[in-house]
Amino acid sequence: MQPYNKYLKLPSRDLRNNMTDAEQMLWQRLRRKQILGLQFYRQKPLLNFIVDFYCPAANLVIECDGGQHFTDEGLEADRVRDEVLVELGLVVLRFSNRQVLTEIDGVVEQIYSIARQKLESPSCEM
Repeated sequence: MQPYNKYLKLPSRDLRNNMTDAEQMLWQRLRRKQILGLQFYRQKPLLNFIVDFYCPAANLVIECDGGQHFTDEGLEADRVRDEVLVELGLVVLRFSNRQVLTEIDGVVEQIYSIARQKLESPSCEM
């Protein structure tokens, strides 16, 4: 289990109850172990962050990015956040909300492909 800030528990619950349209659409394709039988969690606290989706078995984080992520400040915050998560041995996949809403099959294919690679990698622990 990855460490997390216990003070993020309630905010993560609020985010689960108020997901964006893109997050809801992607969640419908990730939930109930639909991809390689893997369990995904939504709005999961990790360290001092809340990630949109997390799969511990594949060490995979998936982010759905809205417009605020494409500002200079947003891009820098995401870069720092991704660096920290990668240091934990996680792979971070980022998709724009628009990409999720208009190309869901392609997004799911990418997630499937990366998850399969991670599971086949000898360094991945199950």
